[in-house]
Amino acid sequence: MRAADIEKLVSVSRPAVAPDGSFAVYATSRPDVAANRAVGQLWRIDLPGGAPRRLTRGIADRAPRLSPDGTVVAFLRGDVKGSAQIHVVPALGGEPVQVTDAPLGVSSFVFSPDGGTFAYLALVPEKGRYGTVDGLGAASESPRRVTGLRWHANGLGYTLDRPSHVFVVPVPDAAGEPFYAPAPRVAAEGEEPPTPRVVPAEATALTSGAVWHDLLAFTPDGTEVITSPSPIVDERIDLRSRLVAVRVDGGGEREVLGLDAGYAIDEVVASPDGALFVLGHTLGDSHVDFIAPGVALGLVDEGSVRLLTDPNALDLGEPGSAITLAGDDVLVQNRTRGRVELVRVTRAGVTSVLLADAEVTGVGADAAGARVIAAIAAPDTFGALVEIDGDGDSRRIVDLGDELRASGVVTPVETQIAARDGYPVHGWVAVPEGDGPFPVILQIHGGPFAQYGVHVFDETQVLVDAGYAVVYCNPRGSAGYGRAHGRSIRQAMGTVDFTDVIDFLEAALAADARLDGTRLGVQGGSYGGYLTAWVIAHDHRFAGAIVERGFLDPEAFVGTSDIGSFFGQEYVGTDPALVASQSPAAVAHQVRTPTLVLHSELDFRCPLEQATRYYLSLRTAGVDAEMLIFPGENHELTRAGQPRHRVERFDAVLDWWRRVLPTD
Repeated sequence: MRAADIEKLVSVSRPAVAPDGSFAVYATSRPDVAANRAVGQLWRIDLPGGAPRRLTRGIADRAPRLSPDGTVVAFLRGDVKGSAQIHVVPALGGEPVQVTDAPLGVSSFVFSPDGGTFAYLALVPEKGRYGTVDGLGAASESPRRVTGLRWHANGLGYTLDRPSHVFVVPVPDAAGEPFYAPAPRVAAEGEEPPTPRVVPAEATALTSGAVWHDLLAFTPDGTEVITSPSPIVDERIDLRSRLVAVRVDGGGEREVLGLDAGYAIDEVVASPDGALFVLGHTLGDSHVDFIAPGVALGLVDEGSVRLLTDPNALDLGEPGSAITLAGDDVLVQNRTRGRVELVRVTRAGVTSVLLADAEVTGVGADAAGARVIAAIAAPDTFGALVEIDGDGDSRRIVDLGDELRASGVVTPVETQIAARDGYPVHGWVAVPEGDGPFPVILQIHGGPFAQYGVHVFDETQVLVDAGYAVVYCNPRGSAGYGRAHGRSIRQAMGTVDFTDVIDFLEAALAADARLDGTRLGVQGGSYGGYLTAWVIAHDHRFAGAIVERGFLDPEAFVGTSDIGSFFGQEYVGTDPALVASQSPAAVAHQVRTPTLVLHSELDFRCPLEQATRYYLSLRTAGVDAEMLIFPGENHELTRAGQPRHRVERFDAVLDWWRRVLPTD
């Protein structure tokens, strides 16, 4: 796989399955280098045995949902200003109708149980900001007054002056008469000229004020919308969630789950019989202990949460995980050993695994729960849909990996080794074709509570294509191996996580003669950037390193990162000596390895100062170091950045390795 082959990384959205199971609708998405953006449309596949057909022809249509009767597809599409708006189209196809005209776009939406209303979340800009006054640019806006502890977010920017609020709007007739622009005419004296209609109906705001709303679910009778409000002006950091039910008729709100329950809620779904399911986790007495959180499925019951899954046995916290109703049961996604499995949960809490050996990225089911369709990524495809039968067996009904496979994809070898203290460390080794010996690059993932998985990973495949063997694992601190594994580096970063990756590398070198242990490199991003910087300060065997978007200076992180008010304090503590003992910045003077520092200009998760301070420390210490900064990008460059920048980044990575660690 070459850098430009990222265009062949076609992903599949969470499918929407018709109530009677007769068809499914899904969205595709891929990077397009020429368009320099992600592109994709909606597709429909009739079940069983149908062939996919394109349902829409927008540039980047996404997030499809089906009306309760299955006759209408709603989705998000950019308007003339590029802001995502709800659109609807008949399920059999046709010209979409724009439903909303939110100034900064819609972030998420749901149908009411009767299919007659949408509830949606949208940012509400403060007057005079974000284009609300024609000709007033960002540089000419008034200053922002910050009084709380959090005021910005990676990938978004400032949040204190554009809170997220709940709106409702009628669902229009998807096959109704279009709007027509009125012809010019002489208006009567005092008569206002007609305003061309953009959307069928005006939306109604259900919430307002200096409160940020997240999550959406209708109550079964459709009279209330359940959402999670949090104050924008926060006096202290508190990651707990409240759930409130806001009346659609404007009659006020009632509390469903209070802060005293002690939960951070990631998703909420109401079943037709009134059961309120949540994905969430507890936060300890401090209300900020988010490390290896143990996300579980629960039922809200009289102001508390009754767990249906064991947070120590199942990890339902994979980003993008969702609750899917399947008849009387619930489908959720369990993160384990590089896989994301699909699990069926009954009201009695009994679980059964439905799918393994893949990473489930989204799930849909019919009303009875008999037909289950899952979007997956696997070792040979970045996106596919599978149908799962009652025995847990699956068959692919859509596979978008043909072009990717044709570009050359190596299947990594899965292995597990014993670390120096006997602890099992699980990971993979990917090797180019041939006898070698090949130079070896140790890859380290971000998080740290995340995992390398079994899906096609472009970072690995591009390196293998260039002639490098790649070694990567899930050391202690990673997700997918239980909470104790994930919490083992809390206030002990750079300890067993460091020895785990080194021990895994040494075991891989000893097991395969094709791997050249005299030619080694190391690279990682975010927490992987942290651990890469830590490795090269303590182990000088590497010919080169790439430190990307790293958590490098915990002290500076506190006042600059969008999560700086709690992340570092939980992971490295607050005692100055303890923080320094885990800080790559504190040991940068020990580095001797040539290092490329990669970062993005608008990264608010690990801000640019992390890179610039670290780079200057390396140069001051006499290290052969370079820094590459990508304009207009944030922390998600490698996953969701502009395609041209993603290709340029790969070019820079390969150029660096050719210079410091050439292949034969």
